Amino acid sequence: MGKRTTTIIASSLLPWLLSMVVMVARAEDPYLIFTWNVSYGTRAPLGIPQQVILINGQFPGPNLNTTTNNNIIINVFNNLDEPLSGIQQRKNSWHDGTAGTMCPIQPGTNFTYRFQVKDQIGSFYYYPSLGLQKASGGFGGLRVNSRLLIPVPFADPEDDYTVLIGDWYSKSHVELRKQLDSGKTLGKPKGVLMNGRQGKVGDDSEEPLFTMEPGKTYRYRICNVGLRNSLNFRIQGHNMKLVEMEGSHTQQAFYASLDIHLGQCYSVLVTADKEPMDYYMVASTRFTKYHLQATGRIRYTNGKGSASPVLPEAPVSWAWSLNQFRTFRWNLTASAARPNPQGSYKYGQINITRTIKLANTDGTVDGKLRYAINGASHVDTETPLKLAEYYNIAEKVFKYDTIQDVPPGPESNQIKLGPVVLNATFRNFVEIIFENHEKGVQSWHLDGYSFFPVAIEVGQWTPEKRKNYNLLDTVSRHTIQVYPKSWAAILLTFDNAGMWQIRSESLERAYLGQQLYVSVVSPERSLRDEYNMPEWALTCGFVKGLPKPAPYV
Repeated sequence: MGKRTTTIIASSLLPWLLSMVVMVARAEDPYLIFTWNVSYGTRAPLGIPQQVILINGQFPGPNLNTTTNNNIIINVFNNLDEPLSGIQQRKNSWHDGTAGTMCPIQPGTNFTYRFQVKDQIGSFYYYPSLGLQKASGGFGGLRVNSRLLIPVPFADPEDDYTVLIGDWYSKSHVELRKQLDSGKTLGKPKGVLMNGRQGKVGDDSEEPLFTMEPGKTYRYRICNVGLRNSLNFRIQGHNMKLVEMEGSHTQQAFYASLDIHLGQCYSVLVTADKEPMDYYMVASTRFTKYHLQATGRIRYTNGKGSASPVLPEAPVSWAWSLNQFRTFRWNLTASAARPNPQGSYKYGQINITRTIKLANTDGTVDGKLRYAINGASHVDTETPLKLAEYYNIAEKVFKYDTIQDVPPGPESNQIKLGPVVLNATFRNFVEIIFENHEKGVQSWHLDGYSFFPVAIEVGQWTPEKRKNYNLLDTVSRHTIQVYPKSWAAILLTFDNAGMWQIRSESLERAYLGQQLYVSVVSPERSLRDEYNMPEWALTCGFVKGLPKPAPYV
């Protein structure tokens, strides 16, 4: 492919999430139309046959290759025996793909997503968001290329490759779900996959995942689509030039390896400037007592040598990882989806109007494991929260602000179950502090927004810590890690009206309650701020059969 082509492939899943922001389809830009058939199949990613989720017969699912402002139409046929769901939107949380925003696609039915990759560029991925389905597959890469009239801060690569890495269990998502529902943790994964394969070091019969021509430069988009672990990614004998991260161009710097946390996507350039032979890509677990890894071959065209069985080692501490995070910088002069430079948005000069501190905890409720935020463990509702709010029946489904902006003290160890929804004021500039008092690394994602992670530090956050914030060139993104006994601060403007999820990217933790929703309502109920509920949107629960409220104008 390479050189900014615009082809897309189709797929089908339940509620889907895309790690990006998109808008409802607009008529003035090109359309790309796809059909996705979602089904079960049998594959052996770890050498043992197991049930996986396929999209158009593929595991992982097909890559979606788009260009800024393309209108995308995907007709999803759910051939599974359980519901599916959605895709993340700008001004349009109706199709955000979470249980809080849309009704699931029922078995044996189809649903058509219509959205626009508006004002976005970069590297992302999609996956099914209900009932641990991601643990069986249904994920794939998604790239949004820049329009030809927008300059990109590096030469067009010879080709463009997607690398999906993640830990993997040998049990199906149904079995894993039963395990969590019984009160047990998922425990240690069985392996790590790279594009659906574990790889075999020293097996010269193994086909390469990618090929490179000597002297040429290639783009690799690496996403951690796993369930539990941060992973370190490296390429034998090659340095990687980081150029983009979750939709933002970065200041370009070379790295021998990159820590990629759950839900994160990095884009690097690699030049084929070594001896023509095979080389291994390696993805291995970080911050664990166990070591799991996946490998994949890169083959130089006309190469004559086998890959060395001696693999490059990963770093050993999370302090190294924290220091690497601090080297990432926003490219202030590069254009993203629009001609104006990224740095024209002066986020560091905006006054903070609200500070929200979110602390993750774990505990038991009725003898079963639960995870919580500020003492509350989220429970999904039959009626999606967004629909309940839109139809003015929220009081039948949930209460706002069941948690405070400050976590309860250490003496309060009780976990409350129920839907968790924070009220946010439209267009307020807010500060969110993620506090991690546990021993493991956390990874957090916010739907519908990119934010500025201005600091990650060890210890307790206090207002005095603001003097250490990077208020100039931190990389705008939508996922951030928090190291053990540490905190992370992000800044953003709540200017995207809708119902948006903040969640742990650990599938186990999110499933067992470490998530919440932020309700951002425009007081003007105007199409300028939010699109109307689409005519084709599914309804369920209390709103099934109710007349729609008056549309926005």
